[in-house]
Amino acid sequence: MLSNETVVVIDFGAQYNQLIVRRIREANVFARLLPHNTPVEEIRKINPKAIILSGGPNSVYSPGAPRVDQRIFNEGVPILGICYGMQLMAYQLGGRVRRSEKREYGPAYLEILKDSPLFAGTKKGLDVWMSHGDQVLSLPQGFKPIGRTENTSLAAVGDAERNFYGVQFHPEVAHTPEGQKIITNFLFEIAGCSGDWTEENIIGEKITAIKERVKNGIAICGLSGGVDSAVAARLVQKAIGDRLYCIFINHGLLRADEAEEIEETFNREFQAKLIVVDARKRFLDKLAGVKDPEEKRRVIGHEFIAVFEEEAAKLPDADFLVQGTVYSDVIESGFGEASRIKSHHNVGGLPDRMNLNLVEPLRELFKDEVRRIGDMLGLPPSLVWRQPFPGPGLAVRIIGEITEERLETVRLADQILRQEIKKAGLEREVWQAFAVLPGELRSVGVMGDERTYGSAVVLRAVTSEDAMTADWARLPYEVLDRVSGRITNEVERVNRVVYDITSKPPGTIEWE
Repeated sequence: MLSNETVVVIDFGAQYNQLIVRRIREANVFARLLPHNTPVEEIRKINPKAIILSGGPNSVYSPGAPRVDQRIFNEGVPILGICYGMQLMAYQLGGRVRRSEKREYGPAYLEILKDSPLFAGTKKGLDVWMSHGDQVLSLPQGFKPIGRTENTSLAAVGDAERNFYGVQFHPEVAHTPEGQKIITNFLFEIAGCSGDWTEENIIGEKITAIKERVKNGIAICGLSGGVDSAVAARLVQKAIGDRLYCIFINHGLLRADEAEEIEETFNREFQAKLIVVDARKRFLDKLAGVKDPEEKRRVIGHEFIAVFEEEAAKLPDADFLVQGTVYSDVIESGFGEASRIKSHHNVGGLPDRMNLNLVEPLRELFKDEVRRIGDMLGLPPSLVWRQPFPGPGLAVRIIGEITEERLETVRLADQILRQEIKKAGLEREVWQAFAVLPGELRSVGVMGDERTYGSAVVLRAVTSEDAMTADWARLPYEVLDRVSGRITNEVERVNRVVYDITSKPPGTIEWE
């Protein structure tokens, strides 16, 4: 248990469901996302301070539309319904919902009709973000209208006696400027939360939980080179000291200087028991001739586990395996209503034959929370603020076969891009920036007085909060100009640089 108080967010498949959880946590209140079919008995075990019903793409009156356990309305817990969640609450409590004559998608103006704790401290008229094709036509008993828009007469409703509230708009998105105020009003004015979700408390409770779980056992952790596994390892080390063994497998697919930094940080600075395995040739041999992206992931994942098992077998007394699984991994790997986009190497990847108990101290945390904890644990900023990096490494940034020459090309181009972004002071504004080698694509160029036939390099830079959605980063032209000039001058066999301006969706952040 990470907090004395928890808010449960019920997932109905909204694209913003994670964002609701994040906004609650930004108010220093712990929140968890649960599937819509979670029975009330499971919710009761959590003893939530409040429940929020998320939005979703369905119509509540459609056959098979997701519902919530009807009994939650009898638990005496404050409830806030957002968009579909508002419609569902009204529908399940006896109100009527129908298709709107005029759908609302985008900005709208909300007129507040009466004083309500939900809108305490806000203006009487609010800019809000709508995204709905249905509307509540009549309210259940006990509810009163508290806000309307031009096209939606019941845009905000409340039952003050039961502390049930609903808003047709999305307070969790940035397009609703006072949305965070509305959320905090619900949390503190209505649900009575205290706000004890702080980094200091998280670290303390995590260390206590690790000690209780591991007791006198021995744990091993696979360091990947990224922030998640590094923070997980540091937390466990703080809890059990030298009974943690860290295994770092250098598979040759890392970015420039990453292997050296991991060794410097954990071996020399933290005096951790670090085992470094140089498996670069082994992985390259296994990847020879492999071009299919899913096959690459399979080969790399299989070989990584094989090497890890070999090293773990040398520690026969180990009882626990530490993994840096974060909350986004859990959700994107098939949690709740979200479609499975790709399998994450940290989720469900532990072979049963290893017979080790799993320790995942970051499983309930988002990436930004992990970074703040890493800062407080004394990890170097260059590691804490390292951009997210896929488990298969540079292999998924090379379209087609992986060779040592192609790895060196994409590694150098990637390093130049990140160096120039850092020099421009944009490192914290960009979620991920990297280079891609797009297969066998080659083009004609001119270098000096000679025509060339060289490789193209694709630059990719995106902004995001959690990688579930992303927008292409509007890097200044002068930065792109410097990057292009350096790559074509410093990276052999490259004579063309292009910039990917695709958002997610419809694309993904990585190319493979």
